[in-house]
Amino acid sequence: MPEEKNYEKERKLPFVSIIISTYNRAHYIKITIDSFLNQCYPPDLYEIIICDNNSTDHTKQVIEEYKNSKDGTRIRYLFEKRQGMHFARNYAAKKSCGDLLYFADDDVIADRNLLSELVKVFEDKRVGCASGKILPKWECVPPKWVEKYCNNSLLSLNDLGDATKISRNDLGVWGCHEAVRRDVFFEAGGFHLDLVGNGPGIGDGETGMNDDIKHLGYRLAYVGTSITYHMIPARRMTQTYLNKRYEYNGNSHSYSEYRKKPFTKKELPKRIYVYIKEFILKEISMIERWRRGKISLRFLLAEFYYYTARIRYDIQIAFNERFRKLVEYSDWL
Repeated sequence: MPEEKNYEKERKLPFVSIIISTYNRAHYIKITIDSFLNQCYPPDLYEIIICDNNSTDHTKQVIEEYKNSKDGTRIRYLFEKRQGMHFARNYAAKKSCGDLLYFADDDVIADRNLLSELVKVFEDKRVGCASGKILPKWECVPPKWVEKYCNNSLLSLNDLGDATKISRNDLGVWGCHEAVRRDVFFEAGGFHLDLVGNGPGIGDGETGMNDDIKHLGYRLAYVGTSITYHMIPARRMTQTYLNKRYEYNGNSHSYSEYRKKPFTKKELPKRIYVYIKEFILKEISMIERWRRGKISLRFLLAEFYYYTARIRYDIQIAFNERFRKLVEYSDWL
């Protein structure tokens, strides 16, 4: 498409740092890297940083294989021994060179036009961060209930159509497909506490950072022509994964709420009472929705994991001083 290439030459394109945090995904990471090496974006205007978050598999060997290839100089390997996705992403951001910092997960496949389409929205100086369309790449045929009810944030998917949208509110900007202006990223303080190893997340990660960006006065954007594919393995199409995801959401919401409005030990019984009441009312409502064919019964069990996670998290905040300080801590950079 010659017209597109000429147009790109006329524009002053930003240098982009693609940052991929990885943990024990040696079997996926090469697919992800190759998709970013294949971008329709000037090769001298982006770098790929792989931040190994203390992997115990052969991730490092996979990255080293690129050193002797023609693309070896475009890939940088970093090692972050502090366990936690927030540590890896923030550390890599500090070591990056980009005007734009683009964050991806280690299990995505980027469309060739991902970068060239995504950078356009940053011509609007109001935009602080942006994402795009995140579609599933099913590794096997998904169960009907997964395809019907989980084709959304539960699997970090997002499809708001092909148009570009700019808003004061979060449009589903997930860290597996997110670009942030460099100065905005550091002004906002980077990613919040997030996933640690393979356990459920214990913070609000990119959601918290996006909220900080919004409060700085910037807009959030969605670019429907910037597409990535999220690889969904069979283990994510199970009740076990759904429960874990709801547990993560419970932890994340308790984390966010406490940081906005701290509570005391005396208030804990009231909070637990509210959670139990909410849980019962929600279960009754969900049974009605199930009767009308609007939801799967699987989500009744998942809600139990959500509310028990909230209760456990609040108890830890109230009685575990070390944990409470972790939640209150803000300088993750």
